[in-house]
Amino acid sequence: MAQFDLPLEQLETYTPTIDEPADFDEFWATTIAEARAVDTAPTLERVDAGLTEVVVDDVTFPGFGGHPVKAWLVRPAHADGPLPTVVEYLGYGGGRGLPHERLALAAAGFAHLVMDTRGQGSGWGSGGDTPDPVGSGPASPGFMTRGILDPLEHYYRRVFTDGVRAVDAVRQIEGLDPTRIAVGGTSQGGGITIAVAGLVPDVVAAVPNVPFLCDFRRAVRITDAMPYGEITRYLSVHREHEQAVWRTLSYLDGVSFARRARAAGLFSVALMDTICPPSTVYGAYNAWAGAEKQIDVYPYNNHEGGQEYRFAPTLAWLRKHL
Repeated sequence: MAQFDLPLEQLETYTPTIDEPADFDEFWATTIAEARAVDTAPTLERVDAGLTEVVVDDVTFPGFGGHPVKAWLVRPAHADGPLPTVVEYLGYGGGRGLPHERLALAAAGFAHLVMDTRGQGSGWGSGGDTPDPVGSGPASPGFMTRGILDPLEHYYRRVFTDGVRAVDAVRQIEGLDPTRIAVGGTSQGGGITIAVAGLVPDVVAAVPNVPFLCDFRRAVRITDAMPYGEITRYLSVHREHEQAVWRTLSYLDGVSFARRARAAGLFSVALMDTICPPSTVYGAYNAWAGAEKQIDVYPYNNHEGGQEYRFAPTLAWLRKHL
């Protein structure tokens, strides 16, 4: 795969035109307020994972509609004082997996909450445990077009709300510092990260890696790779629904959330990425309203991006800001 998107010098100044609805803020304020009206505290059940240097809790918290969402909370076994916490959101199709799979952040002294993604967890990895009890009208395979004709019904309205409620849950757990919370994730997890940072502007740091769910119109124009290709496939059948589809997606675009983010943002982008094209990532990055931001560029990588090479810069970023 060669570099196929804009040249880097143009990416660095790329500012997309997003058809942001006039009631965007009202829509999301109402959505989050309705979710927070379910004030059930998160529940924690200690898990014996056979580990001596970390402790693991099986967390359940109320997400969108009060639906139970699962997460793993991994933290140092001998922590002294309230811990800074990193909330991680997962890539498309994956679930929270097994509790021993993500130990590095806890080994570095952070609490680490790994949020399950509702209805996912069977595409890769070690599985998920959170159903999505909400139905959908006709949709193409995948998650992008579930509820696509109405922003109130769209799948990612529920997922983004779950992401916000994960931060809310952290703030209720004893031993975690409610003022030192970062959010992060890769691909879909990066898109959720951007949305949550825009909806919870007092999170301290955000780390979106090769983020998905940004600049939908351009993504559909320049790539036929899935999951953006799900939108194309849907519209190739439902030709009469184009206007409704784009209206719904206008409430979910990462560029709009980035404009509202205040956290210190550490992005990454891969210039050969056909799944999350570089211009869509830069569209969100260039819109990011946080006082401090940085983007790490991988010129010769596809959607894998920096992979494990991301850990060292991420750790440095978290230590600086948390």
